[in-house]
Amino acid sequence: MLPLKEKDKPIVKKLLSAGCCARCVLRFCCVSVQAAYRQAHQVPFCCFLFISNVSSLKKSTSKPPCKRAKPDPTETDGSESGSAALVCVVCLGILQDLCGPAQAKKIAETVKAENYQFDTLVLSVSLPAQLCVREHSCWLHVKKEVREKGLVLDKDDVIQVKEAFKWIIQGLVTKELVGVAVVGKVGRIKTLKAQPLFTFKSKSFLFTLAAAYQLCLLCFFHFSRHYPCPPLEASSGCTPQDIQCLHVSVFIAGRYNKFCRSLPQTPWVIDGERRMESSVEELIAAPILSAFRADGFNFSSSGREDVDVRTLGNGEFLLAPKKYSQLLRSGTTNLFKTINDSSEKVKVRDLQIVTREAMSRMKEGEEEKTKSYTALVWTQKAIEKEDIAFIDDIKVSPKTPLRVLHRRALAIRQRVIHSMNARFVDPHHFYLGLKTQAGTYIKEFVHGDFGRTKPNLCQLLKTDTDILELDVESVDVDWPPPIPE
Repeated sequence: MLPLKEKDKPIVKKLLSAGCCARCVLRFCCVSVQAAYRQAHQVPFCCFLFISNVSSLKKSTSKPPCKRAKPDPTETDGSESGSAALVCVVCLGILQDLCGPAQAKKIAETVKAENYQFDTLVLSVSLPAQLCVREHSCWLHVKKEVREKGLVLDKDDVIQVKEAFKWIIQGLVTKELVGVAVVGKVGRIKTLKAQPLFTFKSKSFLFTLAAAYQLCLLCFFHFSRHYPCPPLEASSGCTPQDIQCLHVSVFIAGRYNKFCRSLPQTPWVIDGERRMESSVEELIAAPILSAFRADGFNFSSSGREDVDVRTLGNGEFLLAPKKYSQLLRSGTTNLFKTINDSSEKVKVRDLQIVTREAMSRMKEGEEEKTKSYTALVWTQKAIEKEDIAFIDDIKVSPKTPLRVLHRRALAIRQRVIHSMNARFVDPHHFYLGLKTQAGTYIKEFVHGDFGRTKPNLCQLLKTDTDILELDVESVDVDWPPPIPE
């Protein structure tokens, strides 16, 4: 017996008379027992109507009510005869014909054909917009009956079609995919086709499910004037458009070193023309994309270095392939070797699979973290060792450098140089070590950027200075954790 109560009988009769299927009746009666939806197609419609007579039948006979008893035609208003063969006026057949074993087998075959390696799976369904309008119409239809009985039926209490769909088909797909728990995120049934309710010629308005929902809310008091309540019978039901398999993203964190002074961090394209044949991003991502069979990725790093800057210490990056086949954590060892053997320009270490939250972890403390640099500085005027003594914690308030104005807004950004030390080389060269706040433009601090950065080494040394070589020695942050070799 389905979990309906005495108070549900008027709603059940009204919904069945309107042309709703058994499962939509359960939805509007706010039944949240998942098993009820799986057995609804096996229970005759008469069970909905005879449920209120159970107590009286028990008094008159010791035998339980016959589940095969035929309903009284007077109680069904003559609308239930052959109703099982009709398309539901609310779900348009989605909860009738599209959530059975045949559809489950089709989903399972699509997943198997993709040859994914996974342990969990979840089903997601995208529905046509007119279902929202039909459901709103049916809700208004039963709302009056509910109000007359002194009950409350809020629209948010009605079980959504997609929820009922997943409750029904989830177990069927699980049987087809032996050993897989249907709880992860893989399968997606895209749009279920149906005739559109409205046609809009304006290209600026897209009639989506969300738009339909908003329209129903805005037109609450005028809805019944323009649309029938309950909704009209449909000449045909929905048909599945396609099934897509999408895997959840994997997040791979690590540290990299760049040993080349002619390698940009990301592909360098100017006016549609590529300037360098490769990049740090591509050298790291290519083996990972191949291993994970990914069709796209996002590459994030802890800051950006110029094409001529080496990264010798703890460079930090996070790679997020958009689609992947499961790779065990032990498999990152092979990736580590593949990346490092593919090029002498870039090496990686501490490669590991992390959680989605790692993205925010990488961005935390963006302003507080520090970086250490070593710069080879040239001076026009000859200097002595005594000329290169500097004070700690020099505050720098640079304008945005000219060389990055094409991608950064013009602004005053104050940055702190926490410490500096100098190592004399010859009268025109010395090494400058710096520990700075992240985001400090080292080159501009050295040459002054035409006086836009103050203070700068040109002012402090009272001679023209320029930076010949720059290396990032370390990114001072304790993430991702080191992995013993």
